[in-house]
Amino acid sequence: MKLSIPFDNSYARLPAPFHTRQAAAPVRAPRLIRFNAALACELGITGGDDATLARVFSGNEPPEGAAPLAQVYAGHQFGGFSPRLGDGRALLLGEVVDRAGHRRDIQLKGSGPTPYSRMGDGRAWLGPVLREYVVSEAMHALGIPTTRALAAVATGEQVWREAGALPGAVLTRVAASHIRVGTFQYFAARRDPASLRALYDYTVARHYSHVEDPAHLLSEVIGRQARLVAGWLSVGFIHGVMNTDNTAVSGETIDYGPCAFLDTYHPQTVYSSIDAHGRYAYDNQAHVIVWNMAQFATALCRSCPSRRRRWKSSPPLSTPCPTGSRPNGCAPFAPRSALSHRGRGMARSWAICWRVWPRGGRISPTPSARSSRAARATSSSIRWPLTHGRQAGARG
Repeated sequence: MKLSIPFDNSYARLPAPFHTRQAAAPVRAPRLIRFNAALACELGITGGDDATLARVFSGNEPPEGAAPLAQVYAGHQFGGFSPRLGDGRALLLGEVVDRAGHRRDIQLKGSGPTPYSRMGDGRAWLGPVLREYVVSEAMHALGIPTTRALAAVATGEQVWREAGALPGAVLTRVAASHIRVGTFQYFAARRDPASLRALYDYTVARHYSHVEDPAHLLSEVIGRQARLVAGWLSVGFIHGVMNTDNTAVSGETIDYGPCAFLDTYHPQTVYSSIDAHGRYAYDNQAHVIVWNMAQFATALCRSCPSRRRRWKSSPPLSTPCPTGSRPNGCAPFAPRSALSHRGRGMARSWAICWRVWPRGGRISPTPSARSSRAARATSSSIRWPLTHGRQAGARG
């Protein structure tokens, strides 16, 4: 029976600045390792033998109706802002509306280089592919919002890493969407109000149809992220790379890189070998997500209507505090979120204030002295620098 995937691609209809269209790079000898038949049924995918599934989910044979593209975004990586990142080794094949009526992305990960690869080879090796397959499905079984794994395919080729030659593989990932905080940051950093507004409208239509304005969207995303990170902590999960480009506005766990579960409780545990200062240690995750939401608020500020300030006078994107020490200038919360206007405090800031965290209520768009006090209170709850000692014996 012929493989059928009921594609209905909406992101591909967004303007050119949002993505780059391209096909996957073919691999030598694709072989199906695992196919999630239960998830395929949810998505309305039917037919296809193992050989066909291997060709399709390795990228060798684009399925009918697919519109492969690489998405562009920016992001804070370990506190440093990168204005242009994007899918360096992934391609969005397209979207389906599942049997429950929910729109889902189908993405290949490890499908070859893209314009956003930043000198990388665009490939993945088998170990991380299997890890993401197992961990994402485990998180789903635990009831924690997460991307899902549809297929894992061996490529029959080798990829070269520091450890030498390793077997290559491609993961097929399913997500509510791949819209990230970094997607909003990309257009905010470029001072592209038209694209930022198009992204806001798309996000609201896809995930938050009840939302009335950017402040309301921020409130809803904060609520989902708070519940998500609480779920992580409840099962001892360490994400490892909580960069803003790895923070999905849908509220799902995304991008399983150097992730782990605590074997024994030690709140300062760090898993990622590149997290030298412990910024994303287990017990810092609840604090980091507040910081990430501040960066989201910063980007949303540029889409807020204001009768008092024009686009050109809007605050710059935030400059994160160094992680080595706590500078005097980093004491107020406002400079980190870039919500204050030229450092004069939240009382005269743009439309968004932080009086809702962590209660999850609506954000008041009315500037007031109370918002300044709330910003300072929120600041005091964030420990700076976001560093802890690496746990002895923690894996890298």
